Amino acid sequence: MAAALLAIAVASSPAIAVAVGPRAPSWAELSPSDKEVLAPLAAEWDSLDAARRQKWMGIAKRYPTMAPPERERVQQQMGAWVRLTPEQRRQAREQYKSLKQLPPEKRQEVPQKWQEYQQLPPEKRRELDNRGGAPPATQQLPPEKRKQPDSRSGAPPAAKP
Repeated sequence: MAAALLAIAVASSPAIAVAVGPRAPSWAELSPSDKEVLAPLAAEWDSLDAARRQKWMGIAKRYPTMAPPERERVQQQMGAWVRLTPEQRRQAREQYKSLKQLPPEKRQEVPQKWQEYQQLPPEKRRELDNRGGAPPATQQLPPEKRKQPDSRSGAPPAAKP
C-alpha cells in the first residue's frame, strides 16, 4: 500500500516534479545543505543510479523555496521511500507511470477517492482490502505491509522515487 500511495502522492505533488541534469554526484560530493535535505537517503545514496540521484537533487535544489508544510511532507515521503523494499519501490514507480497516463479528469479523482477511503472506519477498510474492493492504489501490497495515512494531513503515507 505504501508503494501505491507513494505513487499517488508523487503524481499529485508539484514539489516532486523532477529536474534531470547531466551530473549525479556521490554522497561525498554533495554540499552540506544538500546532505541535510537528502539525509534520509544517505545510507543508499551511492548505490542509486545516476537518474535517481538527479531526481533527488532536483528536489533538494527546490527545497529552500518550499513552504514549511511542503518541506515536512517531502521529508516524510523521503523517509517512507527509504523504508520500502525494492519490490515496493518498483510497484510505486509502475503505479506512478500508470497514474501519469490517466486523463487529467481521472487523475484528479484519485486524491478524492483516497480521501473517501480514508474516512471509512478501519474495519471497513480492512474488509475492502481483503476482498479487493479498496482503491487500486491500496491493493498493491498485502494488508500487513500497508501504512496508515498521515493523520495530520490526511495524505497517504508517502515516499519518493
